[in-house]
Amino acid sequence: MEVIIAVLVIVIAVFAVTTLVKSVRIVPQQRMDVVERLGKYKRTLSPGLNLLVPFVDAVRTKVDMREQVVSFPPQPVITSDNLVVSIDTVLYFKVVDPVRATYEISNFLQAIEQLTVTTLRNVIGSLDLERALTSRDQINKHLSSVLDETTGRWGIKVTRVELKAIEPPPSIRDSMEKQMRAERERRATILNAEGHKQAAILTAEGEKQSQVLRADGDRQARILQAEGQAKAIRTVFDAIHQANPSQKVLAYQYLQALPQIANGTANKVWIVPTELTKALEGLGGALGGLANMVGDVPSQNIDSGAVEREAAAAAEAAAAEANKINAEVRAAEAAVSGGADDVTAALPAPDRIPPASALGSADYHETKEVEKG
Repeated sequence: MEVIIAVLVIVIAVFAVTTLVKSVRIVPQQRMDVVERLGKYKRTLSPGLNLLVPFVDAVRTKVDMREQVVSFPPQPVITSDNLVVSIDTVLYFKVVDPVRATYEISNFLQAIEQLTVTTLRNVIGSLDLERALTSRDQINKHLSSVLDETTGRWGIKVTRVELKAIEPPPSIRDSMEKQMRAERERRATILNAEGHKQAAILTAEGEKQSQVLRADGDRQARILQAEGQAKAIRTVFDAIHQANPSQKVLAYQYLQALPQIANGTANKVWIVPTELTKALEGLGGALGGLANMVGDVPSQNIDSGAVEREAAAAAEAAAAEANKINAEVRAAEAAVSGGADDVTAALPAPDRIPPASALGSADYHETKEVEKG
């Protein structure tokens, strides 16, 4: 009898503990428990300590209210240019209504996966490969809007959809790599050409500036040299006219200038022995006339115009005398070719050169007037 009473007490104690356990429910943070009473939805347990009616209330589902991330396997998708690409997607979602997520759909995760695949095929099917590779943001936004609109009635909020990878076929990848390599080589060639162009432009600019500076230096040097020569000539000219040199000095300078007048590649002067006496006679007459020059005293007062006129007259007389001597020499050459005996008869007797006229002096005219008087 005592044994039966002991067993009964143990059974009652176990039943009491079990009842207590079933009547107390502790729900952690960010989780919601859906409770049913006799198979019908009763209430949703919030985080914390909750009491249930034992053997009457039961927890149907435990819903995680945190944002969840799920990665779907690669899906083959055909683009508008008939290329099959493999696309991996990543979905971010959270449950906002645990009751609807429990009773509106049996498996919301599988439903979201299938909806994502179908929507992705519709979107990618309207794009070619180039646009699909460069329009990820647009595809993500479109997928997010479609999924959020559809899963809203399930008590689920799709926060974000990302395309993790878009893998074209191997042949297309090889072609894309070749195209990318060619594009990079083209850019490198263009950049190299631009560098050579800039270098050539800078080199040309440097040469231009150096030539300009060199030309400017040469110009300045020539200007300074010309100014120095002009100053030297002016100094010599002023010194000569201030000294008022005598006519004898001018005659001596004239005689020294005669060989330079006849010297040259185009001037050929032949002195024939039979005409040497006449040539010396003409020169002696010119030198003899120097003795008759008057006014051979330097003066301090100089008329610049008279000096220039005398110099010009002397130059003209010297040129005429040189032409005359050249003509006589040519006549002598012609006579020599005809015979040595006819040389004297072929050449005309040279006129006596008036020295004062050859020197361009005004004293010659005065002397002629005195002699005529």
